[in-house]
Amino acid sequence: MTKRRVNNPLALAVLACLFERPMHPYEMASTMRERGKDQSIKLNYGSLYTVVEALQQHALIVAQETEREGRRPERTVYRLTDAGRMELIDWVSELLSTPLKEFTRFEAGLSLAGVLPPEDVIALLMQRCRALELESAQIRSALQFVQQQGLARLFVIESEYLLAMREAELAWTRKLAEEIQSGAIEGVAEWTAFQRAVADRERAGPQEQDATAREVAES
Repeated sequence: MTKRRVNNPLALAVLACLFERPMHPYEMASTMRERGKDQSIKLNYGSLYTVVEALQQHALIVAQETEREGRRPERTVYRLTDAGRMELIDWVSELLSTPLKEFTRFEAGLSLAGVLPPEDVIALLMQRCRALELESAQIRSALQFVQQQGLARLFVIESEYLLAMREAELAWTRKLAEEIQSGAIEGVAEWTAFQRAVADRERAGPQEQDATAREVAES
């Protein structure tokens, strides 16, 4: 993975805006929101101005002019440099072509699920399924709306991707919950025994806890 001079997805969105035409930061933010890019990239004005300053320091963008409308404060209009254009093209190309290990919260939770009893994990996974069903329905509804408005599919492919990922996660999570509940997944018996030993240890005194811990470690 290439080390970027400004390694922030918002910086990439700024470069993409300026790829179209010179803009001031407020116009960049409005453009991103109008196109729904704030659903894929975290956007707030404080971070935006920090990113713009960093891109300028690295000569990826430059101030082109300042403009004023009525009594509003002056706004600096920025344009993309040749270096910024190359950075944008290389960065987008890398994101599209190269899978990257992402450490998700759900993956972390799954890796440590054994600290909870199986019945609790089943309930939590089903709770997640309900949330995924709701989110998927909302994305599907939004996609249907923009299609009715005549927006070309090309401009919502990131939402299509998100929907596909949510639906795949929903199917996998539901199946996992069912396999734990039925005992079909390998290791449930050991998991249940471990949780029973932990519960017994918590009810026991300090000396018995040490002995139980040794038994669990040796089993």
